[in-house]
Amino acid sequence: MHEMSLTEGVIRILEDQAATHGFTKVKTVWLEIGQLSQVDPESMAFCFSAVAKGSTIAAEAVLEIITIPGQAYCLDCADTVTLARRGDACPKCGSWALQVTGGGDMRIKELEVE
Repeated sequence: MHEMSLTEGVIRILEDQAATHGFTKVKTVWLEIGQLSQVDPESMAFCFSAVAKGSTIAAEAVLEIITIPGQAYCLDCADTVTLARRGDACPKCGSWALQVTGGGDMRIKELEVE
């Protein structure tokens, strides 16, 4: 489960930001997870609750997950399309010549801190 190491990375980022910006407690974390990122939101939520409890900065933090739809540019029909998962064909023309343009990332969007 790579979500555990991703969650540990998120906690490290929170601790680094706390040191840089001088806050002592994270109340809420808004995390964007792209549909094409190969990160399972439910696993991330489970791991966050486990890893955050061991952290002083985020022990009581709430994780809010925002799902970002997958998007790709189809080289054959020259259009941007929505994809549910990597490996899908273009929903407009059936081509496999797709370049992912969105929804492939995971990032911390916003924090509520004290």
